[in-house]
Amino acid sequence: MDCIHLTGIRGYGYTGYLPEEQVLGQWFEVDVRLWLDISTAAKTDAIEDTLDYRSVISLIQHLIKTSKFALIEKLVATIADSILQECDRVTKVQVTLSKPAAPIPDFGGKISIELTKSKSNL
Repeated sequence: MDCIHLTGIRGYGYTGYLPEEQVLGQWFEVDVRLWLDISTAAKTDAIEDTLDYRSVISLIQHLIKTSKFALIEKLVATIADSILQECDRVTKVQVTLSKPAAPIPDFGGKISIELTKSKSNL
């Protein structure tokens, strides 16, 4: 199976456990891998025969911006489920969501969650 990688999709959102995260918001970054068959598009050179990944980027940015969950686990699952539901050609998706500036004292790293789902998991 073929795979399209989209990396560095950024969005400002209001998901977080702490009340200030849901009021002030923060940046999130998402990387996705999309499994699908691109063999027809490789022959025809026609966008209709593949996935227009602009729609996936817009979907992810919209979900980050409009969702308000307590846990990023819920946000990453929502992104994965939405991609599988909206994109007929995609059979499996891997979503890595990162929270670059976690509000944890004395912690300067980032927190990431990776989730892999296929259409059969819906």
